[in-house]
Amino acid sequence: MEKYTTFEHDVLIIGAGGAGLRAAIEASAAGVSVGVVCRSLLGKAHTVMAEGGVAAALANVDTRDGWQTHFADTMRGGQYLNDWRMAELHAKEAPERVRELEAWGAIFDRTKDGRILQRNFGGHKYPRLAHVGDRTGLEMIRTLQDHGIHQGIDFHQEITIISLLKENDRIAGALGYDREKGRFRLYKSKAVIIATGGMGKIYKITSNSWDCTGGGTSLAYHAGAKLIDMEFIQFHPTGMVWPPSVRGLLITEGVRGEGGVLKNSEGRRFMFDDVPDLYKHQTSDNEEEGWRYTQGDKDAKRPPELLTRDHVARCIYREVKEGRGTPHGGAYLDIAWIKSKISNAEVHIKKKLPSMYHQFKELAGIDITKEPMEVGPTTHYIMGGIRVDADTQMTDVEGLFAAGECAAGLHGANRLGGNSLSDLLVFGKRAGEFAAQYAKEHSQMQISEEQVANLTGLAEKPFARYDQENPENPFQIQSDLQEMMQDLVGIIRSEKGLNEALESINKLKDRAVNAGIGGNREYNPGWHTTMELKHMLTIAESITRSAIERNESRGGHYRSDYTEKSEALGQMNICVWKTESGEMQVEKIPKKEIRNDLREIIEQMK
Repeated sequence: MEKYTTFEHDVLIIGAGGAGLRAAIEASAAGVSVGVVCRSLLGKAHTVMAEGGVAAALANVDTRDGWQTHFADTMRGGQYLNDWRMAELHAKEAPERVRELEAWGAIFDRTKDGRILQRNFGGHKYPRLAHVGDRTGLEMIRTLQDHGIHQGIDFHQEITIISLLKENDRIAGALGYDREKGRFRLYKSKAVIIATGGMGKIYKITSNSWDCTGGGTSLAYHAGAKLIDMEFIQFHPTGMVWPPSVRGLLITEGVRGEGGVLKNSEGRRFMFDDVPDLYKHQTSDNEEEGWRYTQGDKDAKRPPELLTRDHVARCIYREVKEGRGTPHGGAYLDIAWIKSKISNAEVHIKKKLPSMYHQFKELAGIDITKEPMEVGPTTHYIMGGIRVDADTQMTDVEGLFAAGECAAGLHGANRLGGNSLSDLLVFGKRAGEFAAQYAKEHSQMQISEEQVANLTGLAEKPFARYDQENPENPFQIQSDLQEMMQDLVGIIRSEKGLNEALESINKLKDRAVNAGIGGNREYNPGWHTTMELKHMLTIAESITRSAIERNESRGGHYRSDYTEKSEALGQMNICVWKTESGEMQVEKIPKKEIRNDLREIIEQMK
């Protein structure tokens, strides 16, 4: 019997979320053969959990908006550590990508005159998020799939990739297995695009689904790609905190974008206690002003609930730590108060936030049109990831590209809400375009049988270990990692805690080497988990080492022992790569000098 089944494509895309699908559509349109591998079934990508909207300066609600303002907002939100070229391309091209999606059949909410409606979101100066109620990611995936299946793309579902393959320092393909039967699959390819999303499952409390383990980022790292900004983790301010079975499940920022306010156990809107100087001129402590802002009033000031996510998350964390939290360790998010503003508030809430209404009704027994929700920070997004060229999305490895959450640069130290979905469209399109171009210009590399045999042999080792004395349980290792990361590398960090975390990761790596599972490769979740441990531990180590190097507080990285920003570190990105000996190397690298015209835009927008 053959050890593996072989497939061949000009461009192989790993991941079938928004970035992967948009890349596949673009590459296929260029006339090359395209294969898309996904770990779940088509349509189950984590993009569906992006609910609030897609950020693009369409200027349909406020004509003052434009790409320059979107660019400046993105840079300011990212604390100016962003790759300015990526931020420029993103701001300029997002409107065209959204209109393209509309032309392909996306059914956006509409203004009275029939244009795409846009809502306010944290960190955005103007109403900028095109949305479909609170189900925007789902509509995006539906539209891209519906368009993509007619493009001649080959889809390989329920496949896990265990290693990228290289020959002569060039990408040559990937090795994986089907999750149902455990049979190995060899994918030969001239170019590979990583579009595997985030890594929230290395934390205990997360909004991410089961497959967000950082696997694609780790694959690229082990293939020789460099990672940057790994210390910057976005803890979304509003996840469910009760009941325990759904702790961490996302509550869209759209609730606050529609007028929801945050209160502590004393009934006080605590967000007024700590408004950064940068935003004081934009925010108002007047409830009427905040309501007018969320309804799109051009002259109103924003409520402090719509400050950047990192800031709001830390404010909630502070209230809980100081004893003003809710019974289950969070804060209250109240949208029901808008009854005092509009007569048909219940209908309005159900129309604007249908998923949130259903989510709380079914999972927590709460009617959000009548009572407040309990919310708390949840691991949501990683700003860091694979270092890519801004224009082409190619990594440091020739023929390897990346797009979406697993690629870094656009968001800097903190991502603005809604920018993730436009990121998928803009850079998914670019990755597909340039990967196809690369594939046309290069021939397929021969993959050595020895390389494949070594990798399949390593993948089967956990079964042999099961027969030894006291093999490690992979599920327990995963659980211990999640607990440790939550406690020591979470919202608030310190040198002592980070060093403890690094020591713990090294011990977990030793345990993972001895992880064993029984049975065989068919229908075996224990084997899947064993395969994931290497990636989860790699990502955890890269986050921890990067966080140790950044002795300051900035964006999604907060150090209790270095609470202020460092001017010197504000000019540096932290870069991580794998040395020839297999060790993880960490280095501070200077930011690229920003172009003068873009610097002037930022200064004008301040």
